[in-house]
Amino acid sequence: MAQKTQIPKGTRDFSQSEMLKRNYLFDTIKRVFEKYCYLPIETPAMENLTTLLGKYGAEGDKLLFKILNSGNFLKQVNTEDIDEKNLNALALKISEKGLRYDLTVPFARYVSQNRNDINFPFKRYQIQTVWRADRPQRGRYREFFQCDVDVIGSNSLLNEIELIQIADEIFANLKIGCIIKLNNRKILSGIAEHIGESEKIIDITIAIDKIEKIGLDKVISELSEKGISETSIEKLIPILKLSGTNSERIIQLKNILKNSEIGNQGIIEVEQILTLIQSFSMNSEVVLDLTLARGLNYYTGAIFEIVATDMNIGSICGGGRYDDLTSIFGLPNVSGVGISFGADRIFDVLNQLELYPKYLEKNIKLMIVNFGDEVLLNSLQLLEKLRKENIKAELYPDSIKVKKQLNYANKRNVEYIAMLGQDEIANNLISLKNMKTGDQHKVNFEDLLNILQK
Repeated sequence: MAQKTQIPKGTRDFSQSEMLKRNYLFDTIKRVFEKYCYLPIETPAMENLTTLLGKYGAEGDKLLFKILNSGNFLKQVNTEDIDEKNLNALALKISEKGLRYDLTVPFARYVSQNRNDINFPFKRYQIQTVWRADRPQRGRYREFFQCDVDVIGSNSLLNEIELIQIADEIFANLKIGCIIKLNNRKILSGIAEHIGESEKIIDITIAIDKIEKIGLDKVISELSEKGISETSIEKLIPILKLSGTNSERIIQLKNILKNSEIGNQGIIEVEQILTLIQSFSMNSEVVLDLTLARGLNYYTGAIFEIVATDMNIGSICGGGRYDDLTSIFGLPNVSGVGISFGADRIFDVLNQLELYPKYLEKNIKLMIVNFGDEVLLNSLQLLEKLRKENIKAELYPDSIKVKKQLNYANKRNVEYIAMLGQDEIANNLISLKNMKTGDQHKVNFEDLLNILQK
């Protein structure tokens, strides 16, 4: 009995038509990245586990896909390692490498490793697959693409503004309505200081980051479980519920965090970004959202998250400022900022809202019907001439019934059919059929080109 084959949960196959749509998405993103003078790099699918562990917090470490060492991977493990249940220590003994969780940490490793060969500020984009051992669900996969754009080696807030512009332009080009949410980790640190829980800042941000997914009540429960006092939670809730315009929220924040130096630094940065953004023509609304936390530990300043307005699928893009991520790889005091586009969630939005351009459906311009050996050479010569003119054309490979060849063309959404029989060859003409309208007439090669190139 043949084995039933399946792909792993949280992964997907993509058909030809889907790949045309995905390539449209990636090409749209690349064009904007390069318009703003960012250039591509690539890093390996796997990194040393020491590079990845500890960069994403305890929850992130659990989601790392670890690669077992080849051969006897248990040779360094003893019963004490298992009894102690120190998973990270055990993982390092049985697996030296892991699949990358995101593109930011590998990028920081790349910058540190190639510091003598790159110019700062260093602007790069990277479009590659990442893996997370997460529970698969709608809009959440274990294998997915990220499209990252970062600039490192500059503290200027102009970089944050440029990244907001890039995101705004990309989603406008894709015709996806969205809201750009903005916050600052310094503001969150100021809030933690204000409620008397500075040492619990990581626990607070991880919990707050889940508000949209699990709701405020469950976030409060998680904060309590993490040891945040009831008094502190009571102080926190009104801050998370601040309403009004961006300016009104900032005024309220200034009053709440008036005694917090780091909180005020964050407010100043957010205010500068919002003020300068107002001078640009934006397609998307930029909103100060104090519930935005971005749970990853390496963010230190401005943080962003972008959600689609016409579909409830969660964040489709996010990022922020990281002041010293490269220091863990031996390159201190180098600040960077970047955003990551969740290509697979964006792909789902485009599919659900049917936002693809119509030309993607017509990816083959012309097919030449195969009438057999007598006209094969002439058909091949016509095909060569068309391809030299960059026309997407093919010759059906087998000399079978014309009806079957036309059925094939219909299924592949071919726009035109060319028929080259003895009569057409004798008169230096081509019979051309429009597969949409059914119209058919004879044309010379020049007229054929004019029709196909319209």
